Amino acid sequence: MKKRLTYKTAGVDIVEADRFVAAIKGMVKSTRVPGVMDKTRAFGSLFALPKGYREPVLVSSTDGVGTKLLVANTIGRHDTVGIDLVAMNVNDVLCVGAKPLFFLDYVACGRLDRKVLVDVMKGIAEGCRQAGCALIGGETAEMPGMYKVEDYDLAGFTVGIVDRKKMIDGSRMKAGDIIVGLPSSGVHSNGYSLVRKVFSKADQKKYAKLILEPTRIYVKNVLPVVEKFDVRGMAHNTGGAFYEKLTKSLPDGLAFRVQKGTWPVPEIFVHIVRKADIEEKELYRTFNMGIGFILVVKKTDVKGVQALLKRTGTPSYVIGEVVRRTKEKMEFV
Repeated sequence: MKKRLTYKTAGVDIVEADRFVAAIKGMVKSTRVPGVMDKTRAFGSLFALPKGYREPVLVSSTDGVGTKLLVANTIGRHDTVGIDLVAMNVNDVLCVGAKPLFFLDYVACGRLDRKVLVDVMKGIAEGCRQAGCALIGGETAEMPGMYKVEDYDLAGFTVGIVDRKKMIDGSRMKAGDIIVGLPSSGVHSNGYSLVRKVFSKADQKKYAKLILEPTRIYVKNVLPVVEKFDVRGMAHNTGGAFYEKLTKSLPDGLAFRVQKGTWPVPEIFVHIVRKADIEEKELYRTFNMGIGFILVVKKTDVKGVQALLKRTGTPSYVIGEVVRRTKEKMEFV
């Protein structure tokens, strides 16, 4: 007798999906913050806006991890890419001075490997805890035919909140303001198509710890500075790096003058430079080169800002200043 066709024989195992959801319940609960509402009968995720904002503005971001996932698959380690996913989103909303409220994830895969995806979710939950936001929902899609059996992809979505009058958009920057850089933990989550060209699979395994070091989350370091000081601008140094991301909020007529050598360059970039013939401008246009986040502040506030950053657990470096523009938005000296 011919076997009847089922969703499972087509490649989608609903029972295994339910087991996966049950396995991550504790992780999700560990990220709970005030504002999360029970949603037993709701199809959507519920979050009550916090009080204390005179004119609240919601700030949203969506992003993924990119081809760093291919490196994770090559190495067989999946418990850090979830941190990257959260970081890429919460660091972006932070740039306007917003506090992340909640996060949702989307996981697509060829086959639901519960062990792998539980490790992914461990990272997502850890990232949410680091950012102080709640993981309130998500979607896991098993799509045989769309993805290879061992492949998966990640996307995330976050919403933050800021008072309209406290929003930071770079419009108040002035020539003479100082650029304060916060260190990256390594490559973060951009430039991995180039990283995979530089390093063979054997090299990727050799330098696995450095290559998979998760993206730093700056929320708990930066928000206290925003609350206390007149921060003129902020940038998350991701795709496009110094030449695009750092200059995104610059007003017309101004430029950044960055002094190379004023911050330590992580070891992974030293290996990249040794392994490949890459022009210096290409390095600074592709990678963060050790600066993951920047703040632009008044010269008179620099010492206070750096002291507060140190108290919240991060070093910082004066890496340049805002100058009047002659040609380019970014000048390296």
